[in-house]
Amino acid sequence: MSFLSDGQRNARMALAVATVMSASGCAVGPDYHRPAVETPAAWQPVQPWAAAAPRDAAGKGRWWESFNDEVLNRLVAQAWAGNQSLVVSAARLEQARSEVTVAKSYLYPEIGLSADASRGKISANRPLSSYSVPNQSTVQNDFVVGLTVNYEFDLFGRVRRQVEGYRAAAEQAAADFENTRLLLTAQLVSDYFTVRELDAEIDVLKTSLALERDALTFISSRHALGFATGLDLAQQQSLVENSAAQFELLEVERAQNEHAIATLIGMPAPTFSLAPVAESARLPGVPVGVPSDLLQRRPDVAAAERAMAGANARIGVARAAYFPTIQLLPLVPGFGWESAAVASLFDAPSQLWGAGLSGAQTLFNAGRTGANVRIAEQDYAAAVATYRQTVLGAMEEVENGITGLAALERAGAQADASVRSARRAYEIANARYQGGVAIYLDVLTTQQTLLGNQRQAVQIHGQQFLTTVYLVKALGGGWQRTT
Repeated sequence: MSFLSDGQRNARMALAVATVMSASGCAVGPDYHRPAVETPAAWQPVQPWAAAAPRDAAGKGRWWESFNDEVLNRLVAQAWAGNQSLVVSAARLEQARSEVTVAKSYLYPEIGLSADASRGKISANRPLSSYSVPNQSTVQNDFVVGLTVNYEFDLFGRVRRQVEGYRAAAEQAAADFENTRLLLTAQLVSDYFTVRELDAEIDVLKTSLALERDALTFISSRHALGFATGLDLAQQQSLVENSAAQFELLEVERAQNEHAIATLIGMPAPTFSLAPVAESARLPGVPVGVPSDLLQRRPDVAAAERAMAGANARIGVARAAYFPTIQLLPLVPGFGWESAAVASLFDAPSQLWGAGLSGAQTLFNAGRTGANVRIAEQDYAAAVATYRQTVLGAMEEVENGITGLAALERAGAQADASVRSARRAYEIANARYQGGVAIYLDVLTTQQTLLGNQRQAVQIHGQQFLTTVYLVKALGGGWQRTT
């Protein structure tokens, strides 16, 4: 047997119809469309860059593994697990996703359960409600159990625009998380290769310092025999001391970069160290693709685009204030039972219900609604400009990376050739001096030139790795190789 009366059924039917109307109503405000951004057809120079097919939603890949360095791979894994900035970004992402759930909850009725129990005495001396019936003092129980319903009909899309905005914010938080992870990884890889470049430079200086000390021993013996001047001895001593000072400076610089790596991976600097490795890793090729790919790949571009979508949704929220709000009256209870005795609380005569609608329309607020709409519109305009500026900056970074790598490749070849030439010159000058046909200044000059050329070559090759990492970051992380 049904406990619902005709009035109750009608109230529920009205609620269902209003819910459908709310869900199918028109949302005020502009629908979002991503604005176009002018992009060139290709990068300059065109060669040797191959086309790529990236997507922002696709996995970025473990691009650092292309350097084939197991130590670097372990450091990146530690950074992803222990970096505190990444933990903060992950928490912000989960927070944004939960805010979407909160916003979506307002699309549905809020239903609650209420229960009250009371016992009270009514005064016999209270004012009369009827002169023909005297008042009496009574002691009564009152038990009430019921459901409460609270719901705003989203006829003009205010709630739906809010959901749209929070969803865009969650997607922006996801892009921000990816961008934080990309920047973290790129910084870690850059610091790591800076350490490896310093290892190579220290190795060059250490070898040169050993040769310089051997030469100092040789000159000291010649000076003792009267075959070398005091000037030759003083010059060689000065060269050894200068190289030793440079060696100490490089060690300090290496330690500072090592400490930076420790912080990035979430370890205290005093507890972290990297064993020196003078060998260079393999420099991978990076397929660049076309400029429009940046709109699909870079997480900061995706974040700027999602911020723009959220700003667009807030225009609809602001415009919804022009229209009336209609909601169910929050009656307590909306449907339930009331009785003076618990035993008869759920009997049919104890049933009660109530339903109602309330509507409100702002007639005058001194231009506040219009000002809020203009604020939202200008916020969107600023978001569009920020998006376009982000895209322009991204294209600038990629172009800098491409031209920089091309120039460094040429410079590296020239630096290697200069090292070979300087080494031959030093060997010739040293042999001539030991044979007594040249002054020591010739040896000193060629020795300094060789050391300078060797360090320059090491620095250029190190810069190639850093520029490659810079280019990978500019491209938004991983890439897909083409066949």
